[in-house]
Amino acid sequence: MDTKTYEEKMIKSYNNLMDEFGAIRVGRANPHVLDRIMVDYYGTPTKIQQVANVSVPEARLLQISPWEPSLLPEIEKAILTSDLGINPTNDGSVIRLVFPEMTEERRKEVAKDVKKKGENAKVAVRNIRRDANEYIKKHSKDEGLSEDQASDFEDSIQKLTDKYIAEIDKAVDEKTKEITTV
Repeated sequence: MDTKTYEEKMIKSYNNLMDEFGAIRVGRANPHVLDRIMVDYYGTPTKIQQVANVSVPEARLLQISPWEPSLLPEIEKAILTSDLGINPTNDGSVIRLVFPEMTEERRKEVAKDVKKKGENAKVAVRNIRRDANEYIKKHSKDEGLSEDQASDFEDSIQKLTDKYIAEIDKAVDEKTKEITTV
């Protein structure tokens, strides 16, 4: 039995969580908050980073310089309709996003959201473990595995589960610390 396919699924769950964390606003400008925002580029949904240069000239300011000036209104519209919660300012050549300082209440809200996302990722990892264990129980006789081999497989899946849950906990702690640090 090979644990590789299950480990790949666990890695995907972890990477998905890290992508979600990258999109969380923490009061400092981070170009990754734009990763999920799509711009209508000649009828094709396209990431902002693929049609513009995104820079961080100051700690709480993102500057978006589109390669084609005609895209300014499209980028502005995409940001306004997103869940970013920041109003873009358009000066005719660039779009600026000013990130306000987060209030203590907002920090607690975001930290709670981070913990919830972490919990969801851990549930996903545990579901992968459950799927692996069910698979081995159903197919161990078909594949001619002894009870010891099946038990070894379950042990290695449990070790992988423990490893990725620890990684998720570590990522949640780091992100929570980043959010609550003023």
